[in-house]
Amino acid sequence: MKHLIVGLGNIGAEYQGTRHNIGFTILDALAGASNVVFSTARYGAVAQMRVKNQQLVLLKPSTYVNLSGDAVRYWLQQENIDLQHLIVVLDDLSLPFGAIRLRRSGSDGGHNGLKHIDATLGTNAYARLRFGIGNDFPRGAQIDYVLGYPTPEELAILPERAAVAVDAIKAAVLSGIDFAMTHYNNK
Repeated sequence: MKHLIVGLGNIGAEYQGTRHNIGFTILDALAGASNVVFSTARYGAVAQMRVKNQQLVLLKPSTYVNLSGDAVRYWLQQENIDLQHLIVVLDDLSLPFGAIRLRRSGSDGGHNGLKHIDATLGTNAYARLRFGIGNDFPRGAQIDYVLGYPTPEELAILPERAAVAVDAIKAAVLSGIDFAMTHYNNK
């Protein structure tokens, strides 16, 4: 079975390592754990890997977060992947740094990347793995916070938390979203 795993983020050196690019960070960890390398393709950087009997197409869109739906729709069609085999990995302000929450579907929660994917696909019935980036910013400074860099304390726990997110993705493709939610949400 084939799955599309999409990590949301913005391209360009000025965004590398920012909180908003946590989706890219998680996909890099997933690919790195299997020694897979991304290559430039239409609408993004793409890598393919296997987890046991499951084929994963990893996508880091080059469309910027706010236009991610174009890349998602293209790669779903290109690889002939059903919507039920899509997982979008993104940053979430409402969760403490490093917390993960996997859901079968849901609202965009104010995330512009999810808003565009929902609008482009015409549905929000796809899985998403939200990775907490915290919300320790003063009123009116949300954009600077999201596009800013994690603190040294957050960076210290990021590899361990990214590994948990990678395990959750693998569990979701091997045993299903419900299994992964039960075993990895709030872990």
